[in-house]
Amino acid sequence: MRTTTSGHHTATAKGRFRFPHRWRQIDPARRGIVLAWLAFTLTFGGARLVTWLIQIDTSNVGDISAGGVHLHHYLWGILLLAAVAVFGLVDRSPKARSWMGAALGIALGLIVDEAALLITLEDVYWHSEGWSSIALAITIIGVVGTGLVLTRSGAERDGSGGA
Repeated sequence: MRTTTSGHHTATAKGRFRFPHRWRQIDPARRGIVLAWLAFTLTFGGARLVTWLIQIDTSNVGDISAGGVHLHHYLWGILLLAAVAVFGLVDRSPKARSWMGAALGIALGLIVDEAALLITLEDVYWHSEGWSSIALAITIIGVVGTGLVLTRSGAERDGSGGA
């Protein structure tokens, strides 16, 4: 590890991988929710991309089915959400909270991406009703992201570190 003139740490060829400097400035108690927000955002975008690739049929990616029944990705989100809930009853350490936050974000991203389907009980993903899932996701990303920014601690804002 090498320190620059501005006081930031940079990785050297011999140094092992470390989280970016800004990550260490986040209060450990908040890292889970920050990871949940980030994982939600990336998962929602990724799910939309993969589903679009399936829709335009330009990739080797296809729907997942069992016994001739299409398994929507909200199912995987619900299963992951259940696992996070059970794990949360067992382990509440800061490290576990970070992992659970990431898993929670992934689970909710998969579920919210198909919210329109769950509300209408019809496969409206590529119809006008499907835009309600996008609107919901953008609202969640904006509201939670704004909340995270507005509730940062002084140490997170001035860069003096959270842990």
